[in-house]
Amino acid sequence: MAVRIDALDRKILGEMQRDATQSLDEIARSVGSSKTPVWNRIKKLREAGVIGRTTAILDPDALGFEACFFVLIRTSAHDADWQKRFLEALRARPEVMEAHRLAGEIDYILKVRVENARAYDTFYQALISEVSIYNVTALLSMEEIKSSTMLPLD
Repeated sequence: MAVRIDALDRKILGEMQRDATQSLDEIARSVGSSKTPVWNRIKKLREAGVIGRTTAILDPDALGFEACFFVLIRTSAHDADWQKRFLEALRARPEVMEAHRLAGEIDYILKVRVENARAYDTFYQALISEVSIYNVTALLSMEEIKSSTMLPLD
């Protein structure tokens, strides 16, 4: 379902990205509208799939997940069976925060959050025991400079 997004929708979406726990009254006040039109627009945007699930963003460091690795994967297997097993292995691992299939020399990049290097090695050993991987390069993030879930709506 295609949905038209106007300036008010963008303001509402911006407010929801900033803080989805706001009440309808707070969002309406912020965007210069009233509660009922804001509710109707949010409902329309949810039904159209523009707004997905609402979640809480947790602090990984506060929960002991202090190591963030970016894992570059090259594979020599590109058949459907390998890809199915690989995707199942990734989806089964909560350590994998993001996974992307790439164009270029690297086939996949993963963002993996774990407690430490030993936990990463456990993850790595489990992954390569399930699927054959030609080459893996793990890069440890020394510092997170920017992280955002907000899309640039302006």
